[in-house]
Amino acid sequence: MHVTPYGAADTVTGSCHLVEHHDARVLLDCGMYQGPEEDRNADSFGFPPGALDAVVLSHAHLDHVGRLPRLLREARQVPVYATPATCRLLPIMLEDALHVMIHDRERARRRGDPLPQPLWTERDLARVLDRLRPLPYGEPCRVGDLSVSLHDAGHLPGSAFIQVDAPDARLVFSGDIGHPGKDVMPAPDALPPCDLALCESTYGDRPHRAFAATLAQFREVLCEVLGAGGQVVIPSFALERTQEVLFHLNHLQRSGAVPVVPVFLDSPLAIRVTEAFGGLGDSFGPRVRAMLDAGDDPFHPPDFRPTSSVDASKSINLHHGPAVVIAGSGMFHGGRILHHLRRILPHAEHCLMIIGYQPRGGLGRRLIDGDYPVRIHGQRVPVYARIETVNGFSAHAGQDDLVRWLEPASRVALVHGEPASIDALAAALRARGQSVDEARWGEPLAV
Repeated sequence: MHVTPYGAADTVTGSCHLVEHHDARVLLDCGMYQGPEEDRNADSFGFPPGALDAVVLSHAHLDHVGRLPRLLREARQVPVYATPATCRLLPIMLEDALHVMIHDRERARRRGDPLPQPLWTERDLARVLDRLRPLPYGEPCRVGDLSVSLHDAGHLPGSAFIQVDAPDARLVFSGDIGHPGKDVMPAPDALPPCDLALCESTYGDRPHRAFAATLAQFREVLCEVLGAGGQVVIPSFALERTQEVLFHLNHLQRSGAVPVVPVFLDSPLAIRVTEAFGGLGDSFGPRVRAMLDAGDDPFHPPDFRPTSSVDASKSINLHHGPAVVIAGSGMFHGGRILHHLRRILPHAEHCLMIIGYQPRGGLGRRLIDGDYPVRIHGQRVPVYARIETVNGFSAHAGQDDLVRWLEPASRVALVHGEPASIDALAAALRARGQSVDEARWGEPLAV
């Protein structure tokens, strides 16, 4: 058995890995490149899609599923396996991605710019939905002489690490391993003994601090900024991170720990995902499951104001006084967050709270590094607002969590990380005697 990375090698996005064993070919994820590398989405996959026997998805984030419609244009009959929760969330994520591509093309047309070609079409999306096959956790699926099974990764509802068993070897692909010890998601299942673990390394260069410290910082910033009449703007990923923030805002406001102020959720995608979460009760940790069973919505703060329409979004500009604004996108690649940044960054009473990973070269990383002023929509924007980084909300395991999780692996290959993160995690694993490969695009790894 061999596995060959065709994405997320020496980078964080674009997850895509081909497993081959005799005549069986199984693709693990087919993700979109995001941020500075998004031009790679139109490149060749590096393998013939028509030769695939199955696609297996780890979870519904676009960097793990965003090129799937394009893939199925060439591999029309291949089945796509994912957990039931991923099957429910996937259409929401892909429909929104298509909407964004159409919107970008229309905006370029209005400006007279070259028209970008959408990566895929509505017909391609319909083909994905037709090929989806729910695969519950722990239930094996045969693909040729391979057995494939999914296990809870604790990253978001339906997230899985993928176990591939051949008669003579076992591969485990981590997908994205969740950050244990938080309230919304359960801890990841234990890694079974395996010959090779193909593992993410997003935070391979550092551990997360204790989650209690993260919540304490979150509460302190909210109290200080809101108490002084300012607004806290939070760029957030629509799937999982937004709901995590809403859960803790709900608890803090209802308990009186922070002021009850309007909480604007300014993301049509995040609104749809939040509504879908109510039907995914079995996916959550015990505290959230108990609230849902009691008929209490854990993701609905007291003064919750979802703003789906453009006009509703614009009306946030007319709100004077303290508020929390959660908007996409989490990596500042576009979306409504940019309009809010133009509004609040020049004013010292407001706060930008960064709670997610920011790639090299991006606007978020520049703001974290103090590289001011910045340009947004072609305009120079001075920065006087408070910039607060709250790292512990990450849905990814930190270095210490990954080292513990990987202990049963005979050998490890690292993907889904920037070079510094991969190098640091590799050093930590080698220090305890494990064999480690740093995966390269198109280079097969024997299992």
